[in-house]
Amino acid sequence: MTFLERVCAALEEAGVPYAVVGGHAVALHGAVRGTVDVDVALAWSEEAVAKAESALHGLGLVSQLPLTAADVFRHRDRYVAERNLLAWHFHNPAAPLEQVDVLIAYDLAGRAVQRLETPGGTVSVLSAGDLVAMKRRARADRPPVCQCCPQAIWSP
Repeated sequence: MTFLERVCAALEEAGVPYAVVGGHAVALHGAVRGTVDVDVALAWSEEAVAKAESALHGLGLVSQLPLTAADVFRHRDRYVAERNLLAWHFHNPAAPLEQVDVLIAYDLAGRAVQRLETPGGTVSVLSAGDLVAMKRRARADRPPVCQCCPQAIWSP
């Protein structure tokens, strides 16, 4: 089972409403893109954030910052506005390539999620349409990655 599949299985088992976003989601939709971390979005609730934290801890992952689920849920708006904290980063000290970013500036509620079968189990992934919209919003205030390709949205 891959790290992505283990993360998704842990979130599923904990009953967390989630979807894979970012590079892994792009790859699951068929556009190969190299990435290390697993990016996930949650249907934002105090319960979902707490369950996600517990599930990630169960995989040996720890928060990069000294924050708890209660902190992140309670102070989300302030962290985003004042500290530009868009994702809550988890890593495995024993396996540096095992990294997860829980997006705190994005709410999965009302978004389309697809369930895809992988060799290691079922993975929930943000729909291609919502993923493209998310990428466009994230890039709206930044210049194009390549001046010759201003429409490029899958670039890092």
